[in-house]
Amino acid sequence: MTDAPNATIASFGYPGTLIAELDHWVVLLRPRQVTLGSLVLACKEAATAFGQVSPAAVAELGQATAGLEAMLRSAFAYDKINYLMLMMVDPHVHFHVIPRYAAPRAFDGRDFADAAWPKPPDVTQALGLAPEAFERLREHLRAAWPAA
Repeated sequence: MTDAPNATIASFGYPGTLIAELDHWVVLLRPRQVTLGSLVLACKEAATAFGQVSPAAVAELGQATAGLEAMLRSAFAYDKINYLMLMMVDPHVHFHVIPRYAAPRAFDGRDFADAAWPKPPDVTQALGLAPEAFERLREHLRAAWPAA
């Protein structure tokens, strides 16, 4: 990121959580994993309302979502995906991207279930990954990011 990240991006652990960076967006591994592969898609601009996001960033949003969906499909074959724009604590425009699974998914020697399936996700819950497992998950997803 050429400029300092906005406070929201920093609060989600950038650069240690970075999976992919586009011109206007970053894809971060969500520190508290709601379901396996939970992400944060954050706008790099200072916008604090979706309507403030520049036309260039809005145009690039399709590329960002296509990339993260392809990555998550390849990595874990999600059944559904939820995009939540909550912005209650972190003020800058961002989405919590929660892949949803009808059946458990295996990673790093463990099975991970989507406890809320098929209801809305509980973003206050976390899978409890150890730091080493979190980093392996980040690397696994980075490797699955589609080539340009």
